[in-house]
Amino acid sequence: MEIWDAYNSDFEKIEGKQLVRGESIPEGLFHLVCDILVKHTDGTYLLMQRDYRKSYGGMWEATAGGAALAGETPIESAIRELREETGIVASNLTEVGRVIDDKVHAIFVEFLCITDWDKDNITLQEWETIAFKWVSCDELIGMESSQLLTERMQSFIDELK
Repeated sequence: MEIWDAYNSDFEKIEGKQLVRGESIPEGLFHLVCDILVKHTDGTYLLMQRDYRKSYGGMWEATAGGAALAGETPIESAIRELREETGIVASNLTEVGRVIDDKVHAIFVEFLCITDWDKDNITLQEWETIAFKWVSCDELIGMESSQLLTERMQSFIDELK
């Protein structure tokens, strides 16, 4: 069972209130989700392809990430998710934005990781991802929206333009 801290729309943790993954989240409460866009020092971006057994299977994500576990700060969650989903170990993440999504009751904290990680040493997380590739900024911007997951990702890409 995955437990999350509950937040209000002002990004304040509600002490003593926790949420459980898979259970309905009450109106006005949110859980924390961290996304990390990975940029290599050579200027390319890491894309991860979702496992076909997941929703949106086969689509590409320009971010690693997921829900913060109870007690985790945004940066702790981002560092953990980056390591779990890509194998990249980094602590030099820069927060670049926050987005509230009322539909899924989540506050997305967006990070940028600039790394010189060995580009061939990416770990695929079972049941999460099936492939990866590094693409140039132009290639990323030029990808069809039907290939990339989520509008949030599109806004990340729009900011690159």
